[in-house]
Amino acid sequence: MGKKYYCGVDVGASTTKAVIINAEAEVLGRAVGPSGMDFEKSARDCLARALIEAKLEEGAIARTISTGYGRRNVEFAEGHKTEISCHAKGCYHCFPREITVVDIGGQDNKIIHLAANGSRKGFKMNRKCAAGTGAFLEEIASRVNLPVSELDSVARQSTEEVTLGSFCTVFTQTEILAKIRRGAKVPDIVKGAFRSVIKRIVEMDPLEGEVALTGGVVAHNPVIVEMFTEQLGKEVLVPPDPQSAGALGAALFAMEDSQ
Repeated sequence: MGKKYYCGVDVGASTTKAVIINAEAEVLGRAVGPSGMDFEKSARDCLARALIEAKLEEGAIARTISTGYGRRNVEFAEGHKTEISCHAKGCYHCFPREITVVDIGGQDNKIIHLAANGSRKGFKMNRKCAAGTGAFLEEIASRVNLPVSELDSVARQSTEEVTLGSFCTVFTQTEILAKIRRGAKVPDIVKGAFRSVIKRIVEMDPLEGEVALTGGVVAHNPVIVEMFTEQLGKEVLVPPDPQSAGALGAALFAMEDSQ
């Protein structure tokens, strides 16, 4: 009997992630790409690249579970799970103890409270607007004429962080223009934008006990991890690949379903 491999695909509003694991739950391949307008295509593209990294053929995958905003569009998946379940599963796999998971996504934020056995004690999700999400940071980057990829390095140049009073993406853009007219520097504004994201999340729900951060914003902006540590007054946890935590959780569900 040959070895079995399992796949998880997380189709988010902004990016799609695929993770392939073996029967020992070891990650063999992963891929990230833009979700675009065709969720099925983006899922297949990520699967193909993850298979190449894992040195496997598609037929080697015993089961695939999809999650995320576009999970029902992944036709090759045998089942699907919610983002909450998969992010909790993926993060608990990395930190098997009582934790609070904070996922900063492209369009929403999630706070998931897990018990010591991995069961979910409760969660909060911000879906009303893009405030405090990756989309918020993208808008800020556009307003100060910076590529999103440079936000982290620019924020580290800040010497006098600018406080942004509004959480609303639209109002914040107007506020930024006013700050610039008064002489505020771009690095100080960018760091203020990161602080705004953190404050928005902290106001969603109490971040009790150990806190683990996941999501693309965390993966591409390590400065936000440092700022969370400062804000909470305690070290925060980050899984090895924070952007793919949901896809990992989906792959783990696929493995469990096959047993």
